[in-house]
Amino acid sequence: MLKFLFMMIFMIPMCLINNSFWLMQMFFFLMSFMFMLMGSFNSLWMNISYFMGCDLLSFGLILLSFWICSMMVLASESIYLNNLYKNLFMLLMLMLMMFLFCTFSSMNLFLFYFFFESSLIPILILILGWGYQPERLQAGIYLLFYTLFASLPLMIGIFSYYNNYMTLNYFFFYSFNIFNVYMYACMIMAFLVKMPMYMVHLWLPKAHVEAPISGSMILAGIMLKLGGYGFLRIMMMFIYLGKLWSPLFISISLIGGLMVSLICLRQTDLKLLIAYSSVAHMGMVLGGIMSLNYWGFCGSFIMMIAHGLCSSGLFCLANISYERVHSRSMFINKGLINLMPSMTLWWFLLCSSNMAAPPSLNLLGEISLLNSMVSWSWLSIFMLMLLSFFSACYSLYLYSYSQHGKIYSGKYSCSSGFIREYLLLFLHWFPLNLLIIKSNLFML
Repeated sequence: MLKFLFMMIFMIPMCLINNSFWLMQMFFFLMSFMFMLMGSFNSLWMNISYFMGCDLLSFGLILLSFWICSMMVLASESIYLNNLYKNLFMLLMLMLMMFLFCTFSSMNLFLFYFFFESSLIPILILILGWGYQPERLQAGIYLLFYTLFASLPLMIGIFSYYNNYMTLNYFFFYSFNIFNVYMYACMIMAFLVKMPMYMVHLWLPKAHVEAPISGSMILAGIMLKLGGYGFLRIMMMFIYLGKLWSPLFISISLIGGLMVSLICLRQTDLKLLIAYSSVAHMGMVLGGIMSLNYWGFCGSFIMMIAHGLCSSGLFCLANISYERVHSRSMFINKGLINLMPSMTLWWFLLCSSNMAAPPSLNLLGEISLLNSMVSWSWLSIFMLMLLSFFSACYSLYLYSYSQHGKIYSGKYSCSSGFIREYLLLFLHWFPLNLLIIKSNLFML
């Protein structure tokens, strides 16, 4: 694992060379493929080096991080063309990738916490530096304070745990069971905000809307997964308390998911709709983790990977329209099938994946999560039924309202996509629909 860290450290001087933008992107891709071939395809810890290691859970998320980071560079061509501090941007990408890599590969809870918090700084700089509107300052403050407010208790919880058990290694978490409810609240608070759970989700739509395309992609693709990953790691210490408190969290996640789906149905801003839809999806992930059964754990892992690819792809599509039309409003982005006919196919493919249509990975994740929550309590089927239905509704709404309808007269008659954009969308969609063939890999 250290070899990847060193590779990234040695890429730092390369950021500062002029015209190294696409070269860096190639290196990100190279790292993705190297890591993929080094794969850990069982649930044991592999490739252990110093404090870093990799089990199946880490492997999937690190691979997703590399993949999304290379996509981010591919999507941010406008930064390269307009020369908006592109070297600094590449440096930021690299730092972010390093932090994420260390977050997912560290085998120690405190190191996980340290890198978990560090990854906030590059994202904040990304939003403040390359965001679109003046409101990005407010969005950045929201992001920072929501996350920091919740994660101070986590640090205290980690120190308290270390004080009692003298170890912070994940490997030993199975052997301890904690019955202290304050400890439980401290430990899960940060992850609830990061996921985000309904009621502490307000930073997410703001941050997404104000972030540049690369910021939206990393937020949707990786940042929301940090919360789920943290949960999957620490829930084994809280089996008893988890059973006690799970009705509360599952109720919040299901009702919240339903409410957010209804909010999605009256959005006029493309990015805001996609951002709210990720809150609904992560609500299901939270419900699956809180049901504390095998289906739920596997389903939430699958859903995290699937949502990372799907949501990121949708943000790319919204950005492609934004670069042509210079607006995110649905009233102006109508009838895009007349403007970019070949892009409509990609809108269709990604919107259908977003509503968990086969053969996407979202379907597998959603079926597992349905199974886990219905086995926890059959009453949850009513909420899940509505949640799935409205999820299809807003995906269809997003697709039909942006692609069909009367085209706004201020736009050109047609505009084709670039090969770069088609490649970008293909690389989001292809793994999303191919991975379901090897789905036994995800059932941990």
